Amino acid sequence: MTPERFQKLQDVLDRRQPDLTVVMDNVHKTHNLAAVVRTCDAVGIPEIHAITNQLRQEVKRNVASGSHKWVRIVTHKTIPVAYDRLRRRGFQILCAHSSQDAVDFREIDYTRPTALAVGAELRGPSDDAVGLADRQIHIPMLGMGSSFNVSVATAIVLFCAMEQRRKAGFYDNRRLDDDTYRSLLFEWAHPKVSDYCRRHKIPYPEIDQNGEILERLNDLRERS
Repeated sequence: MTPERFQKLQDVLDRRQPDLTVVMDNVHKTHNLAAVVRTCDAVGIPEIHAITNQLRQEVKRNVASGSHKWVRIVTHKTIPVAYDRLRRRGFQILCAHSSQDAVDFREIDYTRPTALAVGAELRGPSDDAVGLADRQIHIPMLGMGSSFNVSVATAIVLFCAMEQRRKAGFYDNRRLDDDTYRSLLFEWAHPKVSDYCRRHKIPYPEIDQNGEILERLNDLRERS
């Protein structure tokens, strides 16, 4: 771990937006999933949500360019469960869906805690994803096509959200709480050691200002 690398990790964490996220409603195609994850990392989203019956979501590393290491994917079995958990954290829930009730995505205030729900590639969002959302949004199009690819649509909306937040100063100061910040910093800087600690249910050791662990590996093993 070089000082430059460790500083880069801190700089990225300093700009993470804990109150901006995406809900993927059964988005299964790996290239689309990977592209969404990559966009989320680019705009500073630390955690996204996936509705799936699978135990885990796989990401093609060559498409995501390693972004899956920096964005946590939380899985839920149903839309109501995911929406309920987000609402309890104060999120407004927007569903990307072309309908008469949908508003132009640029009319939304993305400085509010926001979750963007996007649907599967062919079917679009489920009835629950649409009906239980606070608002529906759409991206105006002037061509023959009626919709963008799910990963493209997600990127368009999220970069609008990022621009609003940038102008409002959301990226100027760290917004992650201290415990989350320290945990993510350790996991990013020392993935193998953090995995060892999680498997053995021991707290992460302290690190110094250069990212070096202040405890010997043998001492960690004794604690487990």
